[in-house]
Amino acid sequence: MPEIFFMLVVFTILVALIFDFGNGLNDAANAIATVVATRALPLWGAVVLAAFGNFAGVFIFGVAVATTVAKGLVDPSIVTVYVILGGLIGSIFWVYFASYKGIPVSASHALLGGFIGAALVKAGIPALKLGGIIKVLIFIVAAPVLGMISGFVFFVLIMWIFRRADPSKINKWFRRLQLISASSYAVTHGANDAQKTMGIIALLLFSSGFLGEEFYVPLWVIMASYTAIALGTLAGGWRVIKTMGVRLTKLRPVHGFCAESAGSLVLAFTSITGIPVSTTHVIAGSIMGVGATRRLSAVRWAIARKIVWAWILTIPAAATVSGVSYFFISLFI
Repeated sequence: MPEIFFMLVVFTILVALIFDFGNGLNDAANAIATVVATRALPLWGAVVLAAFGNFAGVFIFGVAVATTVAKGLVDPSIVTVYVILGGLIGSIFWVYFASYKGIPVSASHALLGGFIGAALVKAGIPALKLGGIIKVLIFIVAAPVLGMISGFVFFVLIMWIFRRADPSKINKWFRRLQLISASSYAVTHGANDAQKTMGIIALLLFSSGFLGEEFYVPLWVIMASYTAIALGTLAGGWRVIKTMGVRLTKLRPVHGFCAESAGSLVLAFTSITGIPVSTTHVIAGSIMGVGATRRLSAVRWAIARKIVWAWILTIPAAATVSGVSYFFISLFI
């Protein structure tokens, strides 16, 4: 195998891990926005908790989501190192741009959009597995709706159970319980999100002949992906945290606990079943659902609309940049 090709594969793996780091950077808000907003933990304490939780996912969940990303969206036979590199460039551009602007977008959908855009430019529509892509598109809508319903129901149930308790004592108890719910959400967040990068790297290795005839996800890929997303979370995404935890709706500890618990249940289900959803969509939906239990006006819907528009634009924006990137890569490399 030519040395230059080997170096290109190594470079592309590093680019994938840079994306994974950015995923953790933007999605830091997912696990800790409510903890910071309710002052259950100081900012740095919350970020460290989320980072460890992200990494802990490697010991609990399998690689079902990684397999879906690698084999369920694009025909593996057309995938080359150039397709993956082009896809990653578009994904990284959108995720880091959104993080800079404080927009909580889906890094997952940026990655999928980038991968699809590069594959589309290389081989056209026949290269796409429309069944898998449709499932992802369905969950763009279903994930936040599930989060919203779960958050609403979870909060109503908690309020009914503690209907005779002193409200001041409830918030004191739930400020402590938030440490558990935030940890749970961080674990399921890392499990679902880091698996997408695992799938891309494993597919790169497989299509380049490094895995032999049978596709699998090597242990070092699993550990590297979880480490990168945990480090990204540790670096924090302060502007996104402010949007999710402060601007979207006013949260108290009991609200934060319910939103995180509801979101972690949705993510645990999708991680086990191999559905690559957006953790950003899930937690944002959960926060909106909890906020709506007080009154619909408790949710700042103008902010929510901006977030939703960012969700809608993520896949086409990443796909466009990735398609252009692949086109120029194929011309000059």
